[in-house]
Amino acid sequence: MTLITTLLAFIVALGSLVTLHELGHYLVARWCGVKVLRFSVGMGKVVWSRRFGRDQTEWAISALPLGGYVKMLDSRDQDVGALSAEELKREFTRQSVWRRIAIVAAGPLANFIVAIAIYAGLFMHGIEEPSSRLGPVAEQSTAYLAGLRSGDKVEAVNGHAVASWNEFRWELMQAALDKQPAQIDVQRPERGLQQADFSAHSLSELNLEGDIMGKLGLALARPKPVLGKIMPGGAAERDGLRTGDLIVAINEHSMHDGIAVIETLMASPGKTLQVLVRRDGQDITIPVTPDAEAGKGAQGAVTVGKIKAEIALAPDMIVVASGPFAAVGKAAGKVWDTSVMSVKMLGKMIAGQVSLKNVTGPITIADYAGQTARVGLISYLSFIAFISISLGVMNLLPIPVLDGGHLLYYSLEVLTGRPVPERVGEIAQRLGIGLLLTLMVVAVFNDVSRLLN
Repeated sequence: MTLITTLLAFIVALGSLVTLHELGHYLVARWCGVKVLRFSVGMGKVVWSRRFGRDQTEWAISALPLGGYVKMLDSRDQDVGALSAEELKREFTRQSVWRRIAIVAAGPLANFIVAIAIYAGLFMHGIEEPSSRLGPVAEQSTAYLAGLRSGDKVEAVNGHAVASWNEFRWELMQAALDKQPAQIDVQRPERGLQQADFSAHSLSELNLEGDIMGKLGLALARPKPVLGKIMPGGAAERDGLRTGDLIVAINEHSMHDGIAVIETLMASPGKTLQVLVRRDGQDITIPVTPDAEAGKGAQGAVTVGKIKAEIALAPDMIVVASGPFAAVGKAAGKVWDTSVMSVKMLGKMIAGQVSLKNVTGPITIADYAGQTARVGLISYLSFIAFISISLGVMNLLPIPVLDGGHLLYYSLEVLTGRPVPERVGEIAQRLGIGLLLTLMVVAVFNDVSRLLN
């Protein structure tokens, strides 16, 4: 069922976004008077089609569910010698360069509009996210040396207001990519407004692959480690722990949250631990011996300690919501920022400043599609919006065979007053196909490596 969910979520997400991308091309082509011969959802052999409208445009579903295309009346692909003068006026290459630019740019623009619409709807509905309150800050970590402490609530980064953990992470990534320092305003319990500073050097040295917050020494704020349901037959019941016990320390090491408790217990199979709990206002030390059970680790099968008791792990959450106009503005800003971030990351990959391991392919995208679909509709829609932005940015890259490559040709035509020579276009197209195939190989290799690891 998990595999089926993943495949369906992937096909629905990518298939709908590609269809909307092609619909952008179609609508602007019709608006510019260009004749559209076929609109296909999917690629490859046509399995179903019907013709509609004055032009008898063929609306088709093709065998491969990923992708799609709009086929216009184009003298580069078909013989137009027998067409009337009236029909030739509707041929693509006979349109003004500005109309051709509008038709080609409409696809990526549709992706950006879709992302803005999704984000605006989510912002109006309200999104539950982890708050910007900090959990334990590792001593001598980059964050600790910058002045951040456990319990701090981040209010702003470089003057940009921050309410959620995701917004905090985003601002730090922006500063890291720009090699800029980050001045952080925080509310500290019983101390009021405080400031912390990440130097430009500390952020520029940060590896942006993986958990960047963990690399800085930052963690989400989580509730205190209070025990919930005690399951029968486990070490918790046997050794006298009770529902409602607050675990203060284990072997004299303070326990800030449930994560710390679980990590300590898992690392101590069969070992007797001195657990300090607070019960009904009194501190009691209880010897607890976690049962040794088989588990999974990074290197394969391992033995871990378990006591069979529930413990709260959910982070401190807030609901981020906006009014209609503010939501649209916020959504447009998010789409712009995400697009700029994507371009910066690509530039740093080309310059060798960011690892090519950040290039993801269809396997990773499908995996994320399945994960977000299982989490819930809001997470899945957020994923679709992000992929829509990525498709828009990717298609605007100045690579022949992509929309951006055609826009580059037409821009040169605007500057020189004549189209790019056909021979030059053919060579560039071959190079573009080679580059895309290389990127696909890198992406699939990275996907497989992630699965194996």
